[in-house]
Amino acid sequence: MARRALLVGINDYKGVSDLRGCHNDVGNMRNILKEYLGFSNNDIRVVIDSRATKEAILYRLEYMVSKARPGDFMVFHFSGHGSRIRDRNGDELEDGMDELLCPWDINWDNGFILDDDLNLIFSRIPQGALLEVFLDCCHSGTGLDLVSSSARSAASGNSSSSFQSRYLQPPPDIRYRFEGEEDQLCSTRGFTQGNRSGTRSTVNHILWAGCSADQESADANINGSYNGAFTYYFCKHMRETGGNISRRNLLERIKNSLKYNRLPQIPQLECTNPASYENNPLQYPCYDNAATRTLFLTTPYMRGEDVKNIQSALAKAGYRVTPDGVFGPHTFAIIKQYQKDNNLKIDGIAGPELYKRLVK
Repeated sequence: MARRALLVGINDYKGVSDLRGCHNDVGNMRNILKEYLGFSNNDIRVVIDSRATKEAILYRLEYMVSKARPGDFMVFHFSGHGSRIRDRNGDELEDGMDELLCPWDINWDNGFILDDDLNLIFSRIPQGALLEVFLDCCHSGTGLDLVSSSARSAASGNSSSSFQSRYLQPPPDIRYRFEGEEDQLCSTRGFTQGNRSGTRSTVNHILWAGCSADQESADANINGSYNGAFTYYFCKHMRETGGNISRRNLLERIKNSLKYNRLPQIPQLECTNPASYENNPLQYPCYDNAATRTLFLTTPYMRGEDVKNIQSALAKAGYRVTPDGVFGPHTFAIIKQYQKDNNLKIDGIAGPELYKRLVK
C-alpha cells in the first residue's frame, strides 16, 4: 500500500496578479499528511511558483496515476488562482461552464488546466486505489466532474475585508467567445436545454473544494498570516480532532468556521461513492495491519493508526503507555526501554522489523 502526494502552491504568477497564502497552504497540508495520514517526506512532492507550469503539473499527475496500484492512497492539493470559461464540449450540464486551474504560466490560449483534463487523467486510476483532491481556488466545486455532492447551504454574514479573491478573470474575448453556441453544442450531442443528462467518472475520487462552482475562494489574512481560508480551517480542525473525524463532520466544521469569520464561501465535499467515504475519516481506508512507515521522534509529532498499533502492543506487553496515536517523547522513551529489555539496538526508532515484532 503506497502513498503519493502532489502539493502545488503558486504565489508568484507569471504576468497576472500574485497571491500570498499558497505557500503556507502547501506547508500546512504537508504537515497534515505526515502527522495524521501516514505520509513520509519521500511520499510528498511539493511544486511552487515557476516550477508549477501546466506541463509540470500534468506530468506529475500522470506519473502519480501511472504508479497507482490497488490499495494505494493519493493526494493532489492545489492552491492558486482558479477561473472558468464557457464549456466547449457539452459535458457541463448544469451551468454550461468549465472550471479550470491556473498554473504559473497561465495564458488564455489553452494554457490552463480544465476539470476535463483532470478527470481524463484520474479516470485511469485502478480500482481499489483512492484519490483525495483538494482545490483551494475559485470556482473549484465540481472541479473533477464528479457525480455526488454533499448538501449545500446558503452563505450568510458580511464578508471579511482582510482577504483577496483567488479568482482570475478571463479576458473579454475568452469570456464571450462561445456565447450563442450553447444550443449548437447541446444539439450536436443529443442534449436539449432544460433536459440534459450525462455520465461522469466512477473512479474512486474524493474532491474537497474551497467553494462552490459559482463562488470565489479567499486568500485570507488569518491571525497575521496569509492562507487559503479553506486549507487553513481544514488543517485546523484536523489538528483539533487528531484526524479522528468523518469527512462529513469535518466539512461542517470548516463551513461553520468560514461563516463565523465572515468569509463568503461554501466548501464542497464531492465523492463518487458518498456512502463509503463521507461518514469515514480520512484515515479510512488508508491503513492496514502492516507497518507503513518508520516511526521516530520529530517535530511536529508523527500521528496515526500505525503509532497507535505500536503503543497498544507495548501496553499489552506491560509497558506504561497510552495508545493515543501520537509519537511523542514518552512513546520514544518506552520504545527505547523495550529495545533495551530485548537486546535490540537502542535508538527509539520503530522501523518495519520492530513493528512486525510487536504488532503480531
